[in-house]
Amino acid sequence: MELLQLRYFRAVAKHEHMSRAAQELHVAQPALSKTIARLEEDLGVPLFDRRGRQIRLNPIGKAFLEKTEAALEALEEGRRMVADMAGLEAGTIHVASPALGRLSALIGKFLESHPDVRFQLKQATAEEMEELLEAGKIDFGFSALPVRKPGLRELPVLSEEAYLAVPPGHPFAGRDSIHLSEAANEPFIGYQPNHLYRKRDEKLLLNAGVVPRFVCEVDEGGAKSSLVRAGLGLAIIGACNRGDTTALPPESLLRIVSPGNRTTFQLVWQDHHYLSRAAMAFRDFAAASYRETYETANIG
Repeated sequence: MELLQLRYFRAVAKHEHMSRAAQELHVAQPALSKTIARLEEDLGVPLFDRRGRQIRLNPIGKAFLEKTEAALEALEEGRRMVADMAGLEAGTIHVASPALGRLSALIGKFLESHPDVRFQLKQATAEEMEELLEAGKIDFGFSALPVRKPGLRELPVLSEEAYLAVPPGHPFAGRDSIHLSEAANEPFIGYQPNHLYRKRDEKLLLNAGVVPRFVCEVDEGGAKSSLVRAGLGLAIIGACNRGDTTALPPESLLRIVSPGNRTTFQLVWQDHHYLSRAAMAFRDFAAASYRETYETANIG
């Protein structure tokens, strides 16, 4: 059994389609088909059920895929460990998150003192991020929501204050702060129900006794700001979004006077996943930055 066979098998199992798998692997389909046939011959059992051009993983194939994924990940982890120990590369840190924009400032500061480190970033939903973590395909996830799954550890690295965005010329505009209860009868621009920050916004409003009336639901913070500027309604805006090109003028962003108006973001990693020296340095840097910025501020 060859390593190439396992990699080809994983791609075919993923797509359950020879042509699409061949495109992903950048190989000719006949060569891919022969490799899979040779693997099945070596194992002595078929891994796929074939009906014409359709192929589906059979129960044996599904069981073998689980072991294949574990074996390939173990080999990749070993490669990273050996390279890291031998000093063959400064290190590449793999991160996936639904909120990569919130992480950019922290990465930028880290790279100032570690210019040879590389980051491989992937935009992913919270569910995809957890799957990548559990499969050992990334070093860190970055999320505003607690993961709380066995084998995954979390570390707070960023805290963001929330603001209420109001249209220019609104009776609230020009104020420094506001109690959300004052906005009980106002229309709101909100995120889509499945968006990462929808729960944050609703919790803030409900804690203030406000049942929000959403007149528009969007996917991006920039879209929220644009619609507020157009006068469609009010919106909860995270502090990190204030520098957005579509952001409102300062007099239209009001600090929310309410307990729990901060969102804490955390790095998440798999407890048994090998972390390179670069990854551990970034984790330690992020933790120290959080302590210096937020814990000191709370003491003061």
